[in-house]
Amino acid sequence: MTTEQSPPVARRIPQERTHHGDTVVDEYEWLRAKDDPETIAYLEAENSYTERQTEHLAGLRESIFTEIKDRTQETDLSVPTRRGSWWYYTRTVEGRQYGLHCRRRVDDPDDWTPPELDAHEDVDGEQVLLDGNAEAEGHDFFALGAFSVSRDGNLLAYATDTTGDERFTIRVKDLRTGELLADTIPNAHYGATWSLQGTHLFYTTVDDAWRPDKVWRHRIGAPTDDDVVVLHEPDDRYWVGVGSTRSERYLVIALGSKVTSEYHVIDAAEPEQEPRVVLPRREGVEYSVDHVVVDGSDRFLILHNDGAENFELVETPADATDPSNWRTLLPHDPAVRLESSDAFADRIVVGYRRDALTRLGVIEIGAGGYAPIHEIEFDETLFACDTAGNPEWTQPFVRIVYTSFVTPMTVYDYAPDSGSLVVRKRQPVLGGYDPADYEQHRAWAIADDGERIPISVVVRKGTPHDGSAPFLLYGYGAYEASSDPGFSIARLSLLDRGMGYAVAHVRGGGEMGRHWYENGRLLTKRNTFTDFVAAARQLVADGWTSHDRLVAEGASAGGLLMGAVANIAPEAFAGVLTEVPFVDALTSILDPSLPLTVIEWDEWGNPLRDSDVYAYMKAYSPYENVTAQAYPPILATTSLHDTRVLYVEPAKWVARLRAVTDGAADVLLKTEMSAGHGGVSGRYESWRERAYELAWALDKAGLASS
Repeated sequence: MTTEQSPPVARRIPQERTHHGDTVVDEYEWLRAKDDPETIAYLEAENSYTERQTEHLAGLRESIFTEIKDRTQETDLSVPTRRGSWWYYTRTVEGRQYGLHCRRRVDDPDDWTPPELDAHEDVDGEQVLLDGNAEAEGHDFFALGAFSVSRDGNLLAYATDTTGDERFTIRVKDLRTGELLADTIPNAHYGATWSLQGTHLFYTTVDDAWRPDKVWRHRIGAPTDDDVVVLHEPDDRYWVGVGSTRSERYLVIALGSKVTSEYHVIDAAEPEQEPRVVLPRREGVEYSVDHVVVDGSDRFLILHNDGAENFELVETPADATDPSNWRTLLPHDPAVRLESSDAFADRIVVGYRRDALTRLGVIEIGAGGYAPIHEIEFDETLFACDTAGNPEWTQPFVRIVYTSFVTPMTVYDYAPDSGSLVVRKRQPVLGGYDPADYEQHRAWAIADDGERIPISVVVRKGTPHDGSAPFLLYGYGAYEASSDPGFSIARLSLLDRGMGYAVAHVRGGGEMGRHWYENGRLLTKRNTFTDFVAAARQLVADGWTSHDRLVAEGASAGGLLMGAVANIAPEAFAGVLTEVPFVDALTSILDPSLPLTVIEWDEWGNPLRDSDVYAYMKAYSPYENVTAQAYPPILATTSLHDTRVLYVEPAKWVARLRAVTDGAADVLLKTEMSAGHGGVSGRYESWRERAYELAWALDKAGLASS
């Protein structure tokens, strides 16, 4: 299949498919046969070739890995979170791949200040609930899909995946004795939710297309054959999930497509009760539900977009949820995208987005109702904030997490009464890290249609601004997901070598509100790609870098972005780095038998039924549009057991690039043979993988010798 010097050449077996009168010939579809020895041999040959082509970077990879490791406090623990009579936290230990989930008793029921624990010393009274290292022993891959303790603190439900295919086995542990109960539930999806008394466990399973379609109820101690389907969603566009309100008054079943929602509730104290719908689904209307108590009355908070593009927040009696009973708390604002409402006994924390940055506001609940919202203030130009670790319905503070490109992840307790922020922990960065050595900026590009595209930039101070600095430009742009500023220890290995880092906040994401998403999906998807190219050219125009020193990066749907920009503007980049890339989009979205395809039609359109969608997707799908032109060097990484973006997409893409383009030797494919969509498992292996990618990027930007 290959010689020592030449890249692998995939066998060409033309297969025809015809849609809407258009016939397409696909020479590499045979690579979809995952169990075919020839497919495995081809992937292994690609791995061998990639290793040979990058062996000169072995020293740099090791240096970056060592830098990540040396800057990371390997033995560490999270800020303890109080729930019931226990403080819960996780610990990491130097030399071990996975964390330990632990707890210790609350000494004083009136004390809400987290105990100061030393990760390097034995914790007095500590109980290890789950050791990920023990669970992973003997497996090449390990992931935790659920970790849920019953309200009384006696039982732990946890779910593990040891192949990477995101099918989990749920087990139940008695935390009083340390023994595993007989209750074992195979082939479950993410998550597990307890009833109020801990007598029942709710979980979800997936259908043949990997869509979570059923919510089940399991009675502890009963055989799983007796488990009851609480809700089955037959519509292939919808996912199901189950959880509970913070008040633990209700179990909540969520159903959602990309554009439509429906919620059902169950009294958590009556787990065998039939679920009741809060609002029947209406196509194109999304909403979420939370529970509050006002003057002794059960109320639901409903965050919805019915006639409110950026959403509005209303409340209604819990037993009378028709819109005629709604009262508006936060009206629609075209400049503010409401994203979440987080209810407590005496306040609501609202998450929203303004000017491409996340914000948090607090609404106090008192006698007679709700106070006006007040915003928690931060003073950096770029930042991201959110709530985290707030399991208790009644507590004197709100725990939040905050970060920026230069500020390590910081845990605050916010006291609404005084407005003070108390630092509970800041992510340690060893080796003398000083945030004053770095600077972050906001830039703006002008898109083809005149839209202003935000760009976030971080560099080490002293980085030249004359076009000579190499840069890594990241993009995603799908599902209304936002690429918010965040700290990265691994990124320091770029910045300290003089390479800048930027994020293009392209349409299809959610940074600038719902319209930002709407104008980057379906028949406006091409905006995502041209926005990214505009951002790349703006970085050059602003003097941050030059095209021959600019590397592009994107993963998953961001990999589709990478493949598209490589086709339409290959001269703009010195290299394209893409992880688990969705580069054979048209083939996948045409096949409803593939995992998750039908769900994706709301995002991309349905090319099976709509000829306009078919023609539009065919015009941008990276695999379909590979042409005989000079491409920049490309590194595509994938995983054999990925169930979201199948390995076959980058495998086919690389094969076609090799066959029809110039510079085929610079197109590389690296397949993890025992991992899923998230890549390798274990923190050390993840660091090595990131070091591999960054070394390649540095090489293409001309910094491999640094």
